[in-house]
Amino acid sequence: MSIHFTVSDLTKNLFHSLGLDHERAPRPLNPEEGLLLECYLAGQIPESAWSDYVFETPELARHVEARRSHH
Repeated sequence: MSIHFTVSDLTKNLFHSLGLDHERAPRPLNPEEGLLLECYLAGQIPESAWSDYVFETPELARHVEARRSHH
């Protein structure tokens, strides 16, 4: 006997907003997001501006965490 279920997008978003889906690899960034990430990591974007970017695109924070954990 097997049990099958689906997780709605609402539930997925809830898990994501709570940071409970940290095992999932970050999605690839588009070229603009990639440039923002590189500029931030190089120290060219202040924390206050970066927090605004992360608020709009939480995936950016996951890429920073992934980069920092590999270095």
